[in-house]
Amino acid sequence: MTTAPQIVILCGGLSSEREVSLRSGKAVAEVLPGARLVELMTDALPDWLDAAQHVVFPVLHGGWGEDGRAQAELEARGIAFAGCASAANRLCMDKVATKQAMRAAGVPAIPEVAFAGAAKPTAAALVAALGEHLVIKPSDQGSSVGLYMLEGEAAVAKALAEIPASGQWMAERRLRGREMSIGLLDGRPMGLVEIVPLTGVYDYQTKYTKGASEYLFPAPIPAELTAAIGEAAARLFAACGCRDFARADVFLEPDGRFYFLEINTMPGMTATSLMPKSASCVGLDFPALVRRMAALALARATQPDRR
Repeated sequence: MTTAPQIVILCGGLSSEREVSLRSGKAVAEVLPGARLVELMTDALPDWLDAAQHVVFPVLHGGWGEDGRAQAELEARGIAFAGCASAANRLCMDKVATKQAMRAAGVPAIPEVAFAGAAKPTAAALVAALGEHLVIKPSDQGSSVGLYMLEGEAAVAKALAEIPASGQWMAERRLRGREMSIGLLDGRPMGLVEIVPLTGVYDYQTKYTKGASEYLFPAPIPAELTAAIGEAAARLFAACGCRDFARADVFLEPDGRFYFLEINTMPGMTATSLMPKSASCVGLDFPALVRRMAALALARATQPDRR
């Protein structure tokens, strides 16, 4: 009888989201008996990983673990792993490229101005293009990293002065309304989660602090609107070449229009994370969700043509 490969959970790494990654990794390990939890101290795969013995469940938020580089190394070594392949991770980490994919798939996306930190536009130019109520954020970092929520040209000018002369950035019109997120498992949408930050802004600190936000799941909106958002999320998942699982963030304005912000290929798996909340709406508790996520990679390990 063939022995099933061992699941190796990779977390940690050197990104700014290391601590969240560690928490996600520990939570996943608790519900996968026999899995090996590895806390990486560098941005490098362990030498001992073996395609014949191991299947990797990466929970590496940000940087090397989420921008496709870790996945490309796994692919080069023939090691099956959970989640999106390297090309989809690389695409989805780039918010500008993701929005281009959104538009190609007919998924609603708000206009943006992309710029390099070394070639910043003026505040006046951004306000003229997008209005006075803006969001500025890195275009290639996690969804809440380096986020500026701005009101008025003076605030925009101050934020631009603080932005380092490196990296890639983008500005968008600041949306007003309700922030939501939807998980996708094997390409199919799960439940819609509404996020109600008690501070009014869903930034990095609010996102990962217990009790800083309220979550309504399923989101209290009409069924036909939920279905429309789910269908658009599935199209975005396919358009970006995603596989296994992802989480899409969406904003619902008061007039009923919705806009997708991005799709996250490495969703958080902590106690405050959105993916488990979305799964609970379709009857999957946290252990069942994690087992389903792992099973997709295990299937590829035994069927190499599916990798």
